[in-house]
Amino acid sequence: MTGKAWLAFIAAAAGLLLASGAAAQSIAPSGLAGEKVQLSAADIAALPHQPVTLQLEGKSEACDGVPLSLILAKAGAPQGKALRGAELADVVLIGAADGYHVAMALAETDPVMRGDKVFLADHCGGGPMAAPEGPFRLVVLGDGRPARSARQVTSITLLRLPIGP
Repeated sequence: MTGKAWLAFIAAAAGLLLASGAAAQSIAPSGLAGEKVQLSAADIAALPHQPVTLQLEGKSEACDGVPLSLILAKAGAPQGKALRGAELADVVLIGAADGYHVAMALAETDPVMRGDKVFLADHCGGGPMAAPEGPFRLVVLGDGRPARSARQVTSITLLRLPIGP
């Protein structure tokens, strides 16, 4: 990656970090071309959910969440057989209201590549998530510790890493 390409990527990521604000009752996932889809809490609640178990500080909590792949698909993210070549370097940046950020490869969210292992939970402990945890929490199954299970999720952004010499 050239110095200029790296600086452009860092500048774009920094702008996304500054744009995340207080916990919202909606999320606007953005795709590679900058397209955004506004999803309210009701929109997310209407999507197919799966039961997931959040492992946090030695305790288990039952949650219900939407596979992150469904949300990313609404923003035009390539999935399944379309996820190949340059798309394998795409990154999902998750931002939280408290300034916490998590990055993961798009391929980690693809149900064909690794099954449904990453979820956006909106219900935990038998009800809707409220502050300070909600209204949305990322749940990444299979991690040795829950560091990527960000709470108070406010942004989901798909980025393409600049590749080259």
